[in-house]
Amino acid sequence: MTTNADAIPPIHEPLAELERELITAYVAGAGQDLDTLVNRTDEPARRLLAEASRYASARLSEVESRLHYLRSLRGDA
Repeated sequence: MTTNADAIPPIHEPLAELERELITAYVAGAGQDLDTLVNRTDEPARRLLAEASRYASARLSEVESRLHYLRSLRGDA
């Protein structure tokens, strides 16, 4: 049995856009452009991207925790 990979819709990550915005804002705060930084291979660029990723991860955890808390207050969870 073969499948057509193009026929399968991509998985939508609900917070992916927010994560990208957080990373973009972090990198911009450091005076860099995300698209330029992603194409670089030097250690400072990799380090800044890792820091931005950790920052976004922490903020997304905060958002998810608040969402869970609000849902529990409403009785949804």
